[in-house]
Formats: sequence, C-alpha cells, structure tokens
Amino acid sequence: MPTDRPVFVVGCPRSGTTMLQLMLHAHPRIALPPENRFVLSAYQRRHEFGDLRDPERRRDLAEWIVKTAQFGDLGLDPQQVIDAIVGAPPTLGSAIGTVFRLYAQRFGKPRWGDKRPAYLRNLPMLLRMFPDAQIVNIIRDGRDCVASLKEAPWSSADIGDHITSWARSADASLRAARRYAPDTYYTVRYEDLVADPESHLRKLCRFLGEDYDPAMARPDSVACLAVPEYKTWHTRTHQSVTTERVRSWQQRLTTTEIERCEAVFGTRLSRFGYEQSTFATPTTADRVDRVRIATCDRLAPVRGMADDVRAVVRNGRREPVIAARLTSGQRLR
Repeated sequence: MPTDRPVFVVGCPRSGTTMLQLMLHAHPRIALPPENRFVLSAYQRRHEFGDLRDPERRRDLAEWIVKTAQFGDLGLDPQQVIDAIVGAPPTLGSAIGTVFRLYAQRFGKPRWGDKRPAYLRNLPMLLRMFPDAQIVNIIRDGRDCVASLKEAPWSSADIGDHITSWARSADASLRAARRYAPDTYYTVRYEDLVADPESHLRKLCRFLGEDYDPAMARPDSVACLAVPEYKTWHTRTHQSVTTERVRSWQQRLTTTEIERCEAVFGTRLSRFGYEQSTFATPTTADRVDRVRIATCDRLAPVRGMADDVRAVVRNGRREPVIAARLTSGQRLR
C-alpha cells in the first residue's frame, strides 16, 4: 500500500540539501517546497496562538504564516491557505502540514514535506509536530561545507562559525542515528550521491517506500520550479549532477584553515568516512572549541526539554496539542 508519510530533508548548510530536495521533488509522488522560515518559529511561539480548537485562533496562526518571510516562494494563494488551515484539524502540526499539502497539490502529488538545514538540530521538535515523518539527512565532508559556507553571500565572515556549524551538525547526525528507528531516519553522503546518483537514489527510495524514477537523477530539470531566482547561491542546482566540488576544499581553503578545521573536528571526519590530511597539534583555542562544541552536543536534548517547560510556565497554560493529524499514520496516534 502506498505510504503518505511526510518527508523532511536535513543537513548542515551547504551540504547538498537543496540538490537532494530537488531530486525528491522530481519524483512523481513527492513535492518538497523552497525553504521557509515559519515552521520552527511557529513551534517556538505555539503558546502565543492559544487553543487551536478555536477556529479564530487557527485563523490568527494562518494569517501569521502567510505574512512570514519567504512564504511567497511557495506560490500559494494566501487566502486559500488561511481557509484551509481554519478547516484543518486543530493542532499546530496540522496547520503547518496543511501548507505543505497545498504545495504538493500544486503539482498533483500525494506526499509532502519540507527541506531546511536547521531541522537537523531540531529533530525532536520536528517529530513532535510530524510523528510519522521520514527524515533524510545528507552528510558532506566538513571541510567542503566550511569552504562553501565561507563563500556564501549570506553567511558569517568568521570561519570559526562555519567550523562550529558543521561540528554541531555532525554531532546532531550521530545523535539521531542512535535515537531514531531505521524506518524514520536515513543518511546519505553527498560524495556518494553525486558519484552514483541512481544507485543511492534507489536505496533512498526503498527507505521511503517508493519506486525509483529516473527523473530523480536530473534535479536540474525541476530547479526552475523549486528554487527561487533570487537565491543566486543555488545556481549550481540548475546544472547536471557532478563530482567537481568533491574535495574542492583542497583549493578553496588555506593550509591554516584546513588545519583548524581538522583540529576542531577531531574524530568526526573519520566517523563519517573522511580522511584527515594534516596531523597538526591542536592549539589551545582549538581545544577550547572542541570542549565547547562537545558540551553543546551533550546539553542539547536537556536544553530542548527545559525550553518546553519554561514556555509552559511563562505562558501559564497547558502544552497545546502539537502532532499533525493529516496522514494515515498521524491519525492512528
């Protein structure tokens, strides 16, 4: 029986999440929209929207969603979205999922989902909203991610921020692999995917419970539909899949930058199958960064639970119903 579980693509920024989004969007049964900024914010502000059993509360939430930045990239009619959310089941996940379901309907597809790198470090939050979701995490050599982040027009000028971003994403990936079931969480390496798209997309389709479609190996064919023109940093998505950016860190990073990456990453590179190129002794600053990042990894789950408790106390209300009720799996929970 065909599945209707939602699909979410996650990963460190500049790890190939947009390419993978387009590969999945090219599938005849799956639609994944351009990146948005309302899902995590809605969860964090969930108490402000009140009891969603009240249709007017759902309307307030819907009106907030259609006014968020980048909502226009979805190509949806705002009033249609508002009306659909008002008529949806009274939970936060249902309201958000309704937006993605409408996007999928634009293309006549039954399965919906989303792509955003930030979801990787917020998987417990995401799975509270969509408990039957399937998570696809794309992993890329941290040095290539740092090199690409360094060149992105919207990113920090501090390379230390990029090193931290990949290290924390790597920790979140390892944590997710320990925590989630094989039918919920799946990883693919960027390098493997671009070297042999069909083979690895077939494996991904088996995880998703879908038949492989050759169109998936040609993500550039749908880039004009799912990548807004103003996102010039995604111009490569309009080209055929290639391996030319694999190990490009060797030319794009300086020797000092490579040494710093590898010193701070520690064993993370090898745990994902990447070899170190230098064995320089870590500086005191490198050791401090290692401890800081490792501490963030250990405290992340505890901090998330504490934030939830504080939100309830601060608002003086019971925790609202979160889980979506849009798919067959969600309705059975």
